[in-house]
Amino acid sequence: MKYIEIVDLNKTIKDREILKNINLSLDRGKIYGFCGRNGSGKTMLFRAICGLIKPTSGVIKIDNKTLHKDMSFPESIGVIIEYPGFWDYYTGYENLKVLASIKNIVNDEDIKNSLKRVGLDPEDRRTYKKYSLGMKQRLGIAQAIMEKPDLIILDEPTNALDEEGIMMVRNLLLEEKTRGATILIASHNQQDIEILADDIYKMQDGKLITNNIK
Repeated sequence: MKYIEIVDLNKTIKDREILKNINLSLDRGKIYGFCGRNGSGKTMLFRAICGLIKPTSGVIKIDNKTLHKDMSFPESIGVIIEYPGFWDYYTGYENLKVLASIKNIVNDEDIKNSLKRVGLDPEDRRTYKKYSLGMKQRLGIAQAIMEKPDLIILDEPTNALDEEGIMMVRNLLLEEKTRGATILIASHNQQDIEILADDIYKMQDGKLITNNIK
């Protein structure tokens, strides 16, 4: 069942073509890997799908709704793009509590469970400012999954994680796939892509140059 459809997507910023004629059709409930060098367009494509940048031309549909027409952002989405931002002087739990209050669709136990799933202690009184880089990345993943979104987009989800953390992320994403989520990941860790992805796409110079290379 088609969940994301992208037709003739182009994005130009200051006379530079960032995304060039992207056409993509993704099914619900699969993991899709995106690879390519820095600057290849992976992050910009993710930003476009999230609604964070508006296409210069082309159409992005998610669950048969058109971005920037039927909705400003995907209605059910969890995201990490680049470095997650949190409040320095709140604990991990307090940070997620504030974010959860925006939609108010998860309760305290859901928040605590999300923290536990990524290996963080909900009762830890350390503030975010005192977190290690690995703990910060884990908290970012917790916020991306805590509302059980239909769409999960993760740009470099295993950044700053040790081997145990990398295995945690892989297992967690497979669990989310089983739940029915559609997951898009970009990673410099080729193993993440090869192990997790049902289909792999390669990007270069803003173009989608290879489909389903797995």
